[in-house]
Amino acid sequence: MTRVVLLGSSPGPDTAPTGLRLAALPGNPTVAERLRSQILSLDPQPAMIEPGDLAGALRALADVAESATENLFLIPDNSIVHDELIYQITKAKRGALALVAKEPRPDTIDQAQEELVPIDEAEPEIGLNTLEGLPVRARAGKSRVISVGTANHAVTRPNTALLGPLHVSARNAPLLAETCRELADMADAFGADDDLIQLIVFGLVRNGMSVGIRGRRDLFYRRVTTQEETNEAGIEMSGIDEDRARLDNAVKGADGFFTTYFVSTYSRFIARWAARRGLTPNQVTLISIALGVLAAACFATGDRPWMVAGGVLIYFAFVFDCVDGQVARYARKFGVLGAWLDATFDRFKEYVVFAGLAVGWVVSGNSDDIWILALAALGLQSTRHLLDFSFGISNRRKPPAQLPTLPLNAPDDRALRKALERRKVERSQGIRGVLKMWSRAGRFKAVHWARKMIVFPIGERFAAIAITAALFDARITFLTLVIWGSVAAAYTLTGRLMRSLA
Repeated sequence: MTRVVLLGSSPGPDTAPTGLRLAALPGNPTVAERLRSQILSLDPQPAMIEPGDLAGALRALADVAESATENLFLIPDNSIVHDELIYQITKAKRGALALVAKEPRPDTIDQAQEELVPIDEAEPEIGLNTLEGLPVRARAGKSRVISVGTANHAVTRPNTALLGPLHVSARNAPLLAETCRELADMADAFGADDDLIQLIVFGLVRNGMSVGIRGRRDLFYRRVTTQEETNEAGIEMSGIDEDRARLDNAVKGADGFFTTYFVSTYSRFIARWAARRGLTPNQVTLISIALGVLAAACFATGDRPWMVAGGVLIYFAFVFDCVDGQVARYARKFGVLGAWLDATFDRFKEYVVFAGLAVGWVVSGNSDDIWILALAALGLQSTRHLLDFSFGISNRRKPPAQLPTLPLNAPDDRALRKALERRKVERSQGIRGVLKMWSRAGRFKAVHWARKMIVFPIGERFAAIAITAALFDARITFLTLVIWGSVAAAYTLTGRLMRSLA
């Protein structure tokens, strides 16, 4: 459940008549009508912060945050936005997430480029509204906001713009309430052009909250103030394929090389086909399991044609293993049973294939020593899964790092940026420095994919099984699994030890 807070027109960029009509959209709804239907799907009784004086609006928002038991989604009432973008923002696991634009609008690009010329770090710029939204300094590597400008608070080198929607987790609601009250007490320090959302993010960042950033990418968001802007937005929005964007977002962005280039390029279309015909993720998981068992049965014959067939089947078992998650994300059908089935039967498919390969080797008249290799591969993979699980649990228990804070009345972000620079220097020494260098090396595509492949993820494992079993024999398959798996285990264990020590 998400608690929605609809922000009424306040001084600055979000002032707009809510009755404006969005002429290019089907049914010709008003901006208010369209946004209301989107909001009601999240929260049947959204909170409304009425327009008025800035201090009063901030205190009203603080009251909402103090009583909130769910995550909070703040959005201006003159927003035109895709449903999928609302979904992506509200389902984020960050403690706070703000929508940003990383590029200026075409009609302001010359002016924006002028404003974004690098300047001396000791001379912050006043946050002028030169971009489509509100000026923000963001840190790409950490994907979070570093500093926000207001009419009377400078931000050094703004490199992106805050657009409007803000999602805050329930655990951060108390800090949101406290920040809003602090901002309300100093409302006279802000300018007439300062925006409510801008001020909230400004306060949260200065109070040490990590506010993540999310770009629009292939979806649409804009705040409108005139009928002309509304009509332009409607035309632009109707030209974007929201369903394709939703489908693309159903594919995990951090998959391995084999999955990215040899599965996800087309599996998303299978997922859409399955979802539109009412197939559930669990049913797709069962198809994947059945294909895995059939592959093991083919391998168990030991005959070359059946080994090739087994290689093809295990490949498609993995394809449908990807499809089940994509169906869940595309159709938004999630469940504990599905997550458990997916995680458990990934291991089952892998291990039953190991058994099938070993049986096939023996029935073909070869030595039964193959079982030693099979057990070595199984034991190595089981140990890796155990280490992955235990490290993940330990990492989740680690308290989040404290971010630097800055008084809300400080006229610029110099002190905050100096604190971040000191932190950066500290983390560039010793083990942390080595880890940081290795992380930076990932900017190079070859290194990025090499790091993905060396850990021997499930896509690469299934690919290795399919190719070696079809072209060679079970002994080669197991040797590949043991050797590559050992390298992966050593690499992963070293990295986790270093991170633990750091």
